[in-house]
Amino acid sequence: MTDELTPETPDEDEQPIKQRKNGLYPGVSDELAASMKSGWADTELRDLEPIEQAPNAAARRAALSARFPGERLVIPAGNLKTRSNDTEYDFRASTEYVYLTGDQTDDSVLVLEPNGDAHDATLYRLPRSNRENGEFWLNGMGELWVGRRNSLAESEALLGVPCKDVRELAEALTEATGPVRVVRGHDAGIETALADKVTAERDEELRVYLSEARVVKDAFEIGELQKAVDSTVRGFEDVVKVLDKAEATSERYIEGTFFLRARVEGNDVGYGSICAAGPHATTLHWVRNNGAVRSGDLLLLDAGVETNSLYTADVTRTLPINGRYTDLQRKIYDAVYEAQEAGIAAVKPGANFRDFHDASQRVLAEKLVEWGLIEGPADRVLELALQRRWTLHGTGHMLGLDVHDCAAARTEAYVNGTLEPGMVLTVEPGLYFQADDLTVPEEYRGIGVRIEDDILVTEDGNRNLSAALPRRSDEVESWMAGLKG
Repeated sequence: MTDELTPETPDEDEQPIKQRKNGLYPGVSDELAASMKSGWADTELRDLEPIEQAPNAAARRAALSARFPGERLVIPAGNLKTRSNDTEYDFRASTEYVYLTGDQTDDSVLVLEPNGDAHDATLYRLPRSNRENGEFWLNGMGELWVGRRNSLAESEALLGVPCKDVRELAEALTEATGPVRVVRGHDAGIETALADKVTAERDEELRVYLSEARVVKDAFEIGELQKAVDSTVRGFEDVVKVLDKAEATSERYIEGTFFLRARVEGNDVGYGSICAAGPHATTLHWVRNNGAVRSGDLLLLDAGVETNSLYTADVTRTLPINGRYTDLQRKIYDAVYEAQEAGIAAVKPGANFRDFHDASQRVLAEKLVEWGLIEGPADRVLELALQRRWTLHGTGHMLGLDVHDCAAARTEAYVNGTLEPGMVLTVEPGLYFQADDLTVPEEYRGIGVRIEDDILVTEDGNRNLSAALPRRSDEVESWMAGLKG
């Protein structure tokens, strides 16, 4: 990375320029400053069309307005976070802000001002970096350093919302009167400006509402989730094709291979890819991905592509690294497959959210009793949840802008709720026999299996969005053989 320049102190009426302590240039001559102010082409973008999700975002804002009449609502995108010294982590806008705007720009804030029975929406954003005071080339966040950002007029055209300079917002909020709610945890400056106007309880009600609003997906969201899943399927194919290279290196080769697909076809991975080979497959969230990949072991790959609109897939397959399951691996895998089949069959409108979990857990409990690993009957095992020593986790969760979407929803609207068309959830049972588990035969130890698919609740049942990726053990082996040529 190059060093940014160090300017002279700007005039008091200009925006201050961030300076680097040990920059190589002590200042900016008057002649250079004058040169940098002129000679630039007009690059304003005109005749822009609204982004695809603009109508959906407008409908979501209207529903939010109806839920909180007469109250000012403040939803920040969030700020950059420092990774080290003066470098930042990649920015990911808050889910609530993206859901209501379709925008992903750091430092932006959506404000809904009450206007009678409705609200007027305004997006507060940074305008293009200033060329008069040199910000665009002297500031580390200026246009020549980090790239051009949209002008306020361009943003209005793209997002369908009036836009103002965000640098004016904090003062305006400080002087605001009347009831206010803010989504907390994303912008400390905005929260400080509202400190004497908001309460934790009221703000939590706003966060909960926005979480529950995402439970049922609209057509745009379902399309984005299918797009994410389709890219994820191709990412899994990429991994199978390079398993020999992973054996020569480590799990990191698998992680990097999938990441390439995610970046080429989407924005990123939706979460840290779990590339767990051998006994690492028994660690639920193994994201170190620094272990050996050995022929004869299983690879548990849990990964998802995130689209450019930030919707993510979440898919898991447990693959034989050499292309063939051993007899014991197949027995365990087939048990998990049977449990997943039972779970998927329970996903339908009107069913309890918990039904698919209960159906999957019953199959696994019965298998553990059948194998003599735990004393039955299965009803006793389930009553005492004894199967959890080896099943460990819940069988699924909501999916959307977050991999664990809608997490702030009320329990009665989520895990104790009822399935409706438009909900998208994962069904992902697993069995995990830890390497140090002395309660199971030695040959079981170090084997972990999970199968996960993304399921859309439809009017008459469900649709497996990730059905293109084989699940049955014999189909997995045939698929792998075909990819390896």
